[in-house]
Amino acid sequence: MPWSLHAVLFRDLVLGVLGTLAFLIDLGADLWAASQYVLSGRYLWAALVLALLGLASVALQFFSWVWLRTDPTGLHASQPPGQRLALLHLLQLGYLYRCVQGLQQGLLVWRQEVPSQFDLDYADFLSLDISMLRLFETFLETTPQLTLVLAIVLQSGSTEYYQWVSICTSFVGISWALLDYHRALRTCLPFKPLLGLGASAIYFLWNLLLLWPRVLVVALFSALFPRYVALHFLGLWLVLLLWVWLQGTDFMPDPCSEWLYRATVATILYFSWFNVAEGHTRGRAAIHLGFLLSDSLLIVVTWATHGAWLPSGLLLQVLLPVAGVCSLLGLALRLVYYRWLHPSCHWEPDRVDGTRGLYSLEGRRLPQNRRMVQLAKNFFPRDRDKSALPWKGEVNGVL
Repeated sequence: MPWSLHAVLFRDLVLGVLGTLAFLIDLGADLWAASQYVLSGRYLWAALVLALLGLASVALQFFSWVWLRTDPTGLHASQPPGQRLALLHLLQLGYLYRCVQGLQQGLLVWRQEVPSQFDLDYADFLSLDISMLRLFETFLETTPQLTLVLAIVLQSGSTEYYQWVSICTSFVGISWALLDYHRALRTCLPFKPLLGLGASAIYFLWNLLLLWPRVLVVALFSALFPRYVALHFLGLWLVLLLWVWLQGTDFMPDPCSEWLYRATVATILYFSWFNVAEGHTRGRAAIHLGFLLSDSLLIVVTWATHGAWLPSGLLLQVLLPVAGVCSLLGLALRLVYYRWLHPSCHWEPDRVDGTRGLYSLEGRRLPQNRRMVQLAKNFFPRDRDKSALPWKGEVNGVL
């Protein structure tokens, strides 16, 4: 095996281990926080933590199960029988099983002297699903949990040690999921440029700098008006769900599961940008950004008129200006990324349907992961002149 390929496979294996550990640590921190709320008599807070955890886990298991059931017959030869697999998902262990399966496949190809193309492609196939599930888990559970913890801190005016652990693990989990998802999309491209340190850092920073101020203002609204935050979320979520539906998504294999996907995307859009349709997305991204900024501004104005209600008002007077600066910096980095670092792609005719040519499983050649290929097409635009132009930034080694 060439040394460069061996190094890449080892890196992917290490990233897989770290991603699994990050998920387990974040889960442990949430359960620890819930137990501490119960011990201190704050049963409502504990119930909210467990409810967010449970709802996200159920959605995650459903996505995992549907994808496994609709994958090509014979693709997952080493997976348990159907009943055992269903039991794993009912026990909320489906995502963890996928992580273990991905690590086993990654270890297999790393230990082979000359790994087969099928084994390499299958490792990519598994890692792509894991990345997508990790992103869903991030915005269905980790981000709302972070918002809840910040709201509790703002309302109480103090921070316990277990809350600091929960905040730190949530930020690490969100950051990891965003970067891992972007890296996964790159592996779906017809030509796979390496994701360099510069492009990775800028993509990671603009997402994080725009996300955490949004989380802060939603937490602020939750602390000020805990009885109305559900109405606020539901109102915006319904608008975003309608917007996703109007874009005509076609991600899941049946209409029922497609609506769950749209509901999940609407939840992501409540906090951050997520592209679900092909074509030029500049206008849609601008509309979404303006929508979130307007809502966040209204929340800040609400705090300005009711700031005395919170014991942590002095802290907010520092955090909100910092959040505003971070938003401006994040927007600037986002413009830099899309202007100079975001690649356009020439999608070959035999890749339009998301498969790698006409290969079959019988020939030991693996179809590409159609789900992630479609998202990659949404994220990376086609070249306007239909030719395979050089990647933006590639000549300078940025990517």
